[in-house]
Parts: sequence; C-alpha cells; structure tokens
Amino acid sequence: MLFRVVLAVAVLAIYVYGLVDVIRTDGRLTRGISKPAWIVVVIVLPLIGTILWLLIGRPRGTPPVRQNYSHPTSPDDDPDFLRNLELRRRNLAESARLKKLKDELEAKATTAEGTGSTTTGAGSSGPAGTRGSTGKGSGTGADEAAGDASSGDADTHDTDDRK
Repeated sequence: MLFRVVLAVAVLAIYVYGLVDVIRTDGRLTRGISKPAWIVVVIVLPLIGTILWLLIGRPRGTPPVRQNYSHPTSPDDDPDFLRNLELRRRNLAESARLKKLKDELEAKATTAEGTGSTTTGAGSSGPAGTRGSTGKGSGTGADEAAGDASSGDADTHDTDDRK
C-alpha cells in the first residue's frame, strides 16, 4: 500500500516536472517535433510523454532558459527616468527664475509708481491694475474729494514739475 502511494506520487511529480519543463522551454530549442506537439504528447501520454520529452525533446547542453527582463532594476539605472528627472529639475529652475524676474519687475513697477515716474502711458493701467481709463486712482469717495494732488496721480505731479 505504501509502495503504491510512493509510486503514484513519483509518477505525478515526474509528470508535473516534465509538463512544466516543456512549457517553460523556448520553442526554438526543442528537438524532434515542435513545442506545441511536445505539450500534446506529454498531456496525452503522461508518463511515456514525459520520459520521451526528457530523453529526446529536451535541449541538451544548455541550462534552462531564464527570462531576462529588459527593464532596469532600480530607477537610478533607468536612463529615461534620469533624463525626465533632469528635465523636471531644469523646468523647476526655469520657473523659479521666471517667478523671481516677475517679482523684481513688479517691485520696480510699484517703486516707480511710488516715486511718481511711470513708464506706462497716460490712461493705461499699471501692473497692479488699480488705475482706470481716466488715469486717476480708483479709491473711495474721500480720496476723490481730497483732490488730484493727494491722489498720487503721476500726470499731476509731472505737470507741476515742468512749470
């Protein structure tokens, strides 16, 4: 009884090993008949097909073929990842540089408005967009009641300086 169990387990193990070996073997390396035909032979004739596969069909002198994965094992080995990382770093540096230049330009524009010299024409809005089409400050009613001299209008100061 024990002998029969051991024999059945051994036959099953050989059958499974042979079937898995046929499936994993590269089709170009099989000998005798094609790979699909070997799979059919091993399935239809379990013990005899497996023995035939191991003796005749299996490639000799070469170890089982391991599948080589073409992707790198870590991100720092991947040239595409490194290239994208470098592009991302450059884009961030460029956006930071542009933001700095924009902030400097806005700071110059606000200091130029504060001193009374403007580079924009009369009637155009400044960088902050606070001037209307008349060129006067858009403030509250109390600011407008104080008159043109206290409103900080650059045109009024320019005409006073030229007199």
